[in-house]
Amino acid sequence: MNMDLSPKFPRTFAETESGGYYNWAVADSPALGEAKVAAGKLVLRPRGFAFPHYADCSKVGYVLEGNCAVGLTLPANTIDKTAFIGLKKGDIIPVPSASVSWWYNYGNSDVVIVFLGDATEAYVSGEITYFLLTGPQGHLAAFSPEFIARTYHVNVEKAQKLADSQKGVLIIKLGQEEAEGIPKPYDVVNIWTQNIDGASPDVQVKNGGKSTTLTGNKFPFLEQVGLNVTHLVLETSATRAPAYASDAQVYYVAKGSGKVQIVGLQGKLVLNTKVENGQIFVVPKLFMVTISADAEGIELVSIVTSTRPVTGELAGKNSVLNTIPSILQASLNVTPELNQHFRRMMETGTTIVPPMNLYQA
Repeated sequence: MNMDLSPKFPRTFAETESGGYYNWAVADSPALGEAKVAAGKLVLRPRGFAFPHYADCSKVGYVLEGNCAVGLTLPANTIDKTAFIGLKKGDIIPVPSASVSWWYNYGNSDVVIVFLGDATEAYVSGEITYFLLTGPQGHLAAFSPEFIARTYHVNVEKAQKLADSQKGVLIIKLGQEEAEGIPKPYDVVNIWTQNIDGASPDVQVKNGGKSTTLTGNKFPFLEQVGLNVTHLVLETSATRAPAYASDAQVYYVAKGSGKVQIVGLQGKLVLNTKVENGQIFVVPKLFMVTISADAEGIELVSIVTSTRPVTGELAGKNSVLNTIPSILQASLNVTPELNQHFRRMMETGTTIVPPMNLYQA
């Protein structure tokens, strides 16, 4: 199995003065298709508006910068069908497959949101396909005016205007008067979002960093997209100890840089490289990954394509190697003294490891 797991930057899908959408294509990163995961990034300038649309992938959005509003309409069989949601930096918002959403930047600075999704049911395995409702590439423009007229009980001339008046594609900038007509969402606690940056971490290590995972138990709306989301912050030269998951993972580097190693089939090191801000990398199911931060530290957000994945740690008290001492010694073929030291390090160690000099101190 020869899979290219090298980290990738996105390509430009659409870009205007109002913003842009950038996607990671399978042609550039075949690992996305093999792992059936997908990613994209939305940038909205002030007063930038992304048209109503739906997609063939369930995904989560992570707000990297700015404040914006999102309208979300879920399939009709759900109890809470519509929502008008305010988002800020650090927020996670699940977007179920086939749900309709629109996005608007009401602030004075750019909004940047990265989307990580499960592409198992996608038309193109490893990519998110979007379906626009309005504009030249939208559904209203595709149907004949006669059908639009019958559907909405208007004459053909008005139907033509409904279909053809919007000349912008995907993202436009609203005029001042249009912008004033869109209310700002209330900044209140809601069931639709969670701020993962400000949540209590599951693991926090002095001089090492922190890790926070959102699951369906903590965040029920996340169950609808079938994903787990993790925010990992590593301080200067700290390391995330090796671990694996029963389902595929995709990581986005939100800040900083570092080194990633992935071990795959037959114990082979299949990736050993530097990752930088703005890149993604894929970890296939059951492959083991470790991450070390550079001097500036590194911050990542990742998903596992399951709400309840089976995971395994190579370090810490929950290490999968933490077994009967004699079994471990036989497995490692080391002296009893080294075996005892190794077991003690597992019992006292953590999944986030500070730099060696700090750790020994």
